[in-house]
Amino acid sequence: MTEQPTAKVSTGRRVSASGTAKGAWLVWSIGVFAYIVAVLNRSSFGVAGIEAGERFAVDPAVLSGFVVLQVALYAGMQIPSGLLLDRVGPRVMIAIGAVVMAIGQAILAGTDQLAPAYLARVLVGAGDAMTFISVLRLVPAWFGDRRAPVISQVSGLIGQSGQILSAVPLMALLAGPGWSVAFGSAAALTVLAAVLVIVIVRDGPREIPRNSDPRVPLRGVPRQVATVWRRPGTKLAFFTHMGTQFSITTFALMWGVPYLVEGQGLSSDAAGGLLTLSVVVGVVVGPILGVLSGRFVMHRSWLVLVVVVSNAAIWTVVLSLSEPAPLWLLALLVTVITAGGPGSMIGFDYARYFNPATVIGTAQGVVNVGGFLATLLVILAMGITLNLFGGYSFEAFRVAWLAQYPIWVIAAIGIVVNRARARKELGVQPRTLIEVLTRAPRRT
Repeated sequence: MTEQPTAKVSTGRRVSASGTAKGAWLVWSIGVFAYIVAVLNRSSFGVAGIEAGERFAVDPAVLSGFVVLQVALYAGMQIPSGLLLDRVGPRVMIAIGAVVMAIGQAILAGTDQLAPAYLARVLVGAGDAMTFISVLRLVPAWFGDRRAPVISQVSGLIGQSGQILSAVPLMALLAGPGWSVAFGSAAALTVLAAVLVIVIVRDGPREIPRNSDPRVPLRGVPRQVATVWRRPGTKLAFFTHMGTQFSITTFALMWGVPYLVEGQGLSSDAAGGLLTLSVVVGVVVGPILGVLSGRFVMHRSWLVLVVVVSNAAIWTVVLSLSEPAPLWLLALLVTVITAGGPGSMIGFDYARYFNPATVIGTAQGVVNVGGFLATLLVILAMGITLNLFGGYSFEAFRVAWLAQYPIWVIAAIGIVVNRARARKELGVQPRTLIEVLTRAPRRT
């Protein structure tokens, strides 16, 4: 029998490779749990939109301001979070993010005043911004670059189960014990996530410097961000994330439940069921997109464009109706737009591929701005539109959802243009789809 290879860990002890593997899955599991809780916190106000309007006595435009602030902080914090991640590592970032979100949810649980409630959502957005890119950073450190795309995709998919926590138990708590218990419970769960991260998560199986190069001084940070952004591959990733993610995120974060209940006439249980369907669909679609993305590396942008076009097409069908849509069509709508979540993960694959390891956090932060900037703009535009058209009605929502179309157009153009530039920079001439399917040699 041969001896098992060993690997150093941060404690200085020597452990077996199998032990390191077990540790990797444990660390990853806790990181993903923290992300699940972050998604719960992120989407909690979306399922409480109707109750929030009553609690704070505000119209749709003011109500949308809660989530606009949250998403604005999330988007605005992405690049600073990425820079900080490159310096301090994922464990610290995930723990701090959880603590900040817990404070925000605790404030929201105890107030019925607008100012503290706005502050609460700001804190939730800031803490959430630190979480996902930090969890993604754990993956290559523990599993290696080769397995990173698949495990990252799985991480994003499992994390979206936080929507189930908001769509089912949180909605049940809102309908039963009420607002304070619902958001207080979310705060308590977030504290648990912070404790588990502090106790269990480590940045990697061995002591590795944060960067192999000297740290960039603060005055050099703008230049670093600019350098990352100038890469066509980063821009391709940015527009990929923008075009795919915002529709389902807008639906889940803010306007999905009000639209389904007030605009389409569904019950709260049925609306929650459709949000749960979204998570289930993501679990199915994500691995399929992951396999296709790995199989057709030089044609991944076509997968992205299919997601963008299909999103626009299904919304066109639903919004063209002059009366509420049948339940099966609403289920199809949720199914199709859900693909945008897994589709947006291709953007992070691009970020890793086109940027050196020392600035991956920064690159991922830049990419993550895309989808959430689009989400912010659409949520705000919809809130203003609903207010102008008299509130939550079928016709008002029908007009408000049109705010999505300019984003799809901008993203599609950005993808096509920067795909060509990225290929030119690499000096790659991709094979045609027929050549790929027939395994014909690459053209030179």
